[in-house]
Amino acid sequence: MKLTGSGSAYDPPGPTPRGPAAPSRVREHGPARRLDRRVVLVTGASSGIGAATARRFAMDGWQLLLNGRDRRCLEQTASGTSALVLPADLAAPGGPRLLAQSALHATGRIDVLFAGAGIGWTGPFAAMPHTDIDRVLALDLNATLHLVREVLPSMIAAGRGRVVLLGSVAGCVGVREEAVHSAAKAGLAAFADALRQELRGTGVGVTFVVPGRVGPTGRGGPYDRVTPRPVSPGCVAREVWEAVRQDRDEAYAPTWRTLPARIRTLAPALYRRLLNPFG
Repeated sequence: MKLTGSGSAYDPPGPTPRGPAAPSRVREHGPARRLDRRVVLVTGASSGIGAATARRFAMDGWQLLLNGRDRRCLEQTASGTSALVLPADLAAPGGPRLLAQSALHATGRIDVLFAGAGIGWTGPFAAMPHTDIDRVLALDLNATLHLVREVLPSMIAAGRGRVVLLGSVAGCVGVREEAVHSAAKAGLAAFADALRQELRGTGVGVTFVVPGRVGPTGRGGPYDRVTPRPVSPGCVAREVWEAVRQDRDEAYAPTWRTLPARIRTLAPALYRRLLNPFG
């Protein structure tokens, strides 16, 4: 039973900073920073899906704003780009607000928010410590909602932008011994649907991304299943990029991951029979 960083997002638990770090620009190994470029703010950018997504946007010339708790890992992600690293703990009081303020102060705009920060916990729910329940919900759900709330007004005022929320197949079908993680990701899915309706006509879109298990390490331990095979962070990053480029509401990586949710909707009895052996 472990509380760990998922393959997609938040850095492993470490010392909590005494206060939010001021934004700092990494040494520029690539093109000089230009404020007229499109800007993407990536949380969970120190590794996994967040780092891969940042690099994919950099390939198309976007200005990167990278958030995580590990400055060294953020600078590795930023290497070869003109990215700004904004280390901060989103679980800290006021963390999302301070990150949004730092990002907007640095560039004056955020065209895409990729909310990839989160952690996972594996084990029987009855044995899960209350503190870990709170921490998973705080990072996987609450911090994301607060960060979107802070960034959204600037997008609405500009009449453009896109919020990209990183979900999980666990939020679509429920995964045994990942009950709280499943609940948090299911909450993000509902939030994405509701927010998308509210933002109609504003020029701001919402994309919900559903990746499969990112291997080879699972949430809380090694991923030892033969099927389904784990997906690479790069595969998810490509789906994120295409979804943003095409203004899509949803993205699945790999694309067959749409099947479990469809079976659940169209054939709930079959879904429940399949859940025991495969859930």
